[in-house]
Amino acid sequence: MSTRTRKTAAALAATAAISLFASACTGSSDSAANDDPNARTTITFWHGWSAPSEVKAIQENVSRFEKAHSNIKVKIVGNMTDDKINQALRAGGSNAPDVVSSFTTDSVGKFCTSGAFVDLKPFLAKSKVDPAKVFHKPLLDYTQFAGNQCSLPLLNDAYGLYYNKDAFKAAGITAPPKTWSEFEKVAEKLTKTKGDSYEQLGFMPNYHGYETTPMHYASQWGPTYFDADGKSNIAKDPAFSKMLTFQKGLVDKLGGFTKLEKYRNTFGDEWGVKHPFQTGQVAMQLDGEWRLGMAQDAKVKFEIGTAPLPVADEQVADYGKGYLSGTIMGIASTSKKQNAAWELVKYMTTDTEAVVAFANGIHNVPSTIEALKSPNLKIDPGFKTFIDIAQHPKSNTTPANVDGGAYQVTFQDFGYQYESGKANDLKAGLEKTAKQIDTDIAKQK
Repeated sequence: MSTRTRKTAAALAATAAISLFASACTGSSDSAANDDPNARTTITFWHGWSAPSEVKAIQENVSRFEKAHSNIKVKIVGNMTDDKINQALRAGGSNAPDVVSSFTTDSVGKFCTSGAFVDLKPFLAKSKVDPAKVFHKPLLDYTQFAGNQCSLPLLNDAYGLYYNKDAFKAAGITAPPKTWSEFEKVAEKLTKTKGDSYEQLGFMPNYHGYETTPMHYASQWGPTYFDADGKSNIAKDPAFSKMLTFQKGLVDKLGGFTKLEKYRNTFGDEWGVKHPFQTGQVAMQLDGEWRLGMAQDAKVKFEIGTAPLPVADEQVADYGKGYLSGTIMGIASTSKKQNAAWELVKYMTTDTEAVVAFANGIHNVPSTIEALKSPNLKIDPGFKTFIDIAQHPKSNTTPANVDGGAYQVTFQDFGYQYESGKANDLKAGLEKTAKQIDTDIAKQK
């Protein structure tokens, strides 16, 4: 899905800012859920997909819904950003959407606490749908906040390791590394220097290295971002200090921050054919399931391997887990057709046939437990890696919070400081960062 917005640093920062729009939204569902779901009506559905194949898959799914619900017509509006969504939800009126799909899970905390999206628990109960039996826990973690299930998962993203099998063979490496200590050795072995640059880099460890964010790394240490009181846990949970220490060590071993950044600046666009993994500039890449199709479309000149990301050495029994994210779907609190809107949300997020068809259509990981096991799911060996990661009991995500994901930006900013050597005291830096996160969250309450 080359046009889909991913969770880069810029996207996270934009999310934190955009989500503030939702704080002005005070929509209430007190009287909006009284519509007759069997009446003839038209609902409006906004989503962010824009590539022809994606738009086609959405239309096909909606057409199946309309066939099963002949009284409900769906007006589809695509290529909608969170910025446009939030402005429409604030304005309300006849032009506002009834159903919304967003790529940005970090907005969930704001959507829930502001009342921009309605709590779906009454709808789930009415339809006798138990979300804990339909979705794996990480997906529920990023679609609800503080007991408010204001959205549901619509397809899933799983992050793993891509590797150049030809480069592995040339270096005498027979299998992908399972632990970070093994990974470090493999990355060094695959690295070929050329003057003050590289002929081939085993792995780009820097946080700007396309999906190598602190959050994606940290998942492999099994982090807990907040304690039972809702306070930042990054200075107390050793997972964070261990991750930062490992990443900084890898930066130093592979040539140092400055040299790596100079090389990174030669990379092509993340979503284009000149992505550094696809050109052979890097031999391993942390990325999501979409990279497989993109690399194949780019007609790479080597055999591609996929595997779970390595785990901390002391957690080798948990190998196979990974970071999960995805698309969310909810009902606008300004909608006057919430019961009809729920029929669409329920269909697209919980109907196994619909979820599988959509996953096959845009090459994403299905979001329901049943869809992941469906015999109709199209799975090649490379893609199966991500299906397995999505089902691993220790796979995890970054939890929703009232600050719209700003806590991730704050943590990431410290990561930038530490990897570049601008911050040297890890313990003090994490304590300061945790304090800043707590202060910022307190302002949102």
